[in-house]
Amino acid sequence: MKNKLRTKRIVTAICLLVTVGILCIVSSMTVFASGAETDPSNVLSISMSDGGNGEINGSLRILLTLTLISIAPILIIMMTSFTRIIIVLHFTRAALNTQTAPPNQILVGLALILTFFIMEPTVQEINEQAYQPYEAGEIDLDEALERGVAPLRKFMYPQTQVKDVDLFMDISGQEWDGVSLDSIPLSVLLPSFMLSELRMAFWIGFVIYVPFIVIDMVVASTLMSMGMMMLPPTTISMPFKILLFVLADGWNLVIKNLVESFYH
Repeated sequence: MKNKLRTKRIVTAICLLVTVGILCIVSSMTVFASGAETDPSNVLSISMSDGGNGEINGSLRILLTLTLISIAPILIIMMTSFTRIIIVLHFTRAALNTQTAPPNQILVGLALILTFFIMEPTVQEINEQAYQPYEAGEIDLDEALERGVAPLRKFMYPQTQVKDVDLFMDISGQEWDGVSLDSIPLSVLLPSFMLSELRMAFWIGFVIYVPFIVIDMVVASTLMSMGMMMLPPTTISMPFKILLFVLADGWNLVIKNLVESFYH
């Protein structure tokens, strides 16, 4: 049943793409209704002039907008600071051993807010260099896309380790001079950036875990020395973890150093 539904969706998507392609290629078409031979009023003509101003049709613009909205979560995860932030926040909650406090919705919301804060200069650059000139008719769609990707590449490259780029370059059989950003294909830069973000997030998570592990060890050894072996150490250590985190202003330290990690 699932395979039939998936096949139906694929066929529907192909038909939609073919229809859009026909509308883009054919300059004019005429549709005849029943009795068109005798009644000219039953003839519907659709014409698309070749001498237009190069702007995208309103319906096609809506289609592209909906497509961008559907892939926006993927772009946020793959091409921004969201991945590192959400992983570090989850490590922080796990180190505190507070289970669901703060809940996932709060962590995701905080990660999105911090992502928008960090990516604001990049978004402004995309708006000024790509979107506004395209809306004004100064550049075409291809040039707008090229200009729009450039700030994202400039953001991702400093966060990407060279060995990760070399890895995917070797896998794809391509060559890189090791210096120029423009010589890195986007298909190589994206997985390299994701791999570097995962590595950095786990390193930060390890650093966050260390002081809380020390508290667990101290509490466990104290309970063992007192002969209270049946009492779970986490039950006693969790309040001390929260107290240490609050006294050290933990959220301020975590978020401050997490945001600054994208600027150094």
